Amino acid sequence: MGFTKQIRFLHKWLGLISGLIVFIVSITGCIFCFHDEIKDITRKEWRIVEPQNKPFLLPSVLQEKAKQIAPKNKITMVSYYGKNRSAIVYTYSEKENQYLYFNPYTGQYLKTENPAADFFIIVEYIHLYLLLPDYIGKHIIGVATIIFILLVISGLIQWWPKRKSDIKRSFTVKWSAKWRRVNYDWHNTSGFYISILAVVIAITGLTFTYEWVGDGIYKTFNFGGNKAVETKTPAIDTTKFDKNNLLAVDKAFIETMKHQPKAEMFFVMMPQKKGDIVSTGAYPHTLRFDHQSNYYFHPNDGKLIQSDPYDKKSLGLQVVEMNYGIHTGQILDLPGKIIAFIVSLIAAALPVTGFVIWYGRRKKSKVKK
Repeated sequence: MGFTKQIRFLHKWLGLISGLIVFIVSITGCIFCFHDEIKDITRKEWRIVEPQNKPFLLPSVLQEKAKQIAPKNKITMVSYYGKNRSAIVYTYSEKENQYLYFNPYTGQYLKTENPAADFFIIVEYIHLYLLLPDYIGKHIIGVATIIFILLVISGLIQWWPKRKSDIKRSFTVKWSAKWRRVNYDWHNTSGFYISILAVVIAITGLTFTYEWVGDGIYKTFNFGGNKAVETKTPAIDTTKFDKNNLLAVDKAFIETMKHQPKAEMFFVMMPQKKGDIVSTGAYPHTLRFDHQSNYYFHPNDGKLIQSDPYDKKSLGLQVVEMNYGIHTGQILDLPGKIIAFIVSLIAAALPVTGFVIWYGRRKKSKVKK
């Protein structure tokens, strides 16, 4: 069997094995692309607030208000999403997680959201785990994603024009031809046009399944190094204080805002047990989770222990932390999301058009026999 036939054989069977999963992952990716924009329209009354010329309420204040509404829940994080957006207190219990929305200026309670029943969270879980237990689903998705990358590469090898006369035909779809030819041309040309972006989206998606992919990206851009060392959370001596101080959380938030005065979005991780560091983060743009700056504070007195602003991080870590934004197109705002949506939609169509090609050839072969 020649090289071309081997590639065609590999492409066909890999496509048949992974086609359904690639379709599901791609189509759920399409749906998830604009989840923030859709939520802002359909849930405006508790996601959007009137900006006020005064500072946000401190995390301890929102924490106390959240305890009054969900007294049995433990509070993990308080997030401020922007001047015209509600703050969210993230809580959990043995039964379920709950997100509590508040006006960040007045503390007015707006809404309790159950992520387990949220349409877009369900779509995200399908995208990540196929709604299976995460330790099973993520590996099925991971293997299918690796196969998809191999499919793109093998497809490009088959697509590559053999003669100069084939160049024009390889880049266009003959719309006037019969539907099977149109399907064939569309499968080849669309696969070529999205190939680079599709591989980038696939690789960034693999970081959610396999830690070694993120480590590989880190080492590639840093020419070596150890991501775990750079991202290690500082430790403290728990014998030198009796308990965590809630005021330390407020000091941490105030200090973070001083360090990042131009940031639009902040989060504060609440200590869960004695000795847990108070960690905070700041982002320059609302609803964009890239260019992150991180700070770590003592849970007793709120003293700054470690500072990791974005511009002091290594290039490898900066790229790794941009992963979500690159994967979703979020890093380029709305134009990036549109690009990610189109690429995902075409990627979802590839298994369908590929199956039609395979089925047509199979049927034709039976007729000949």
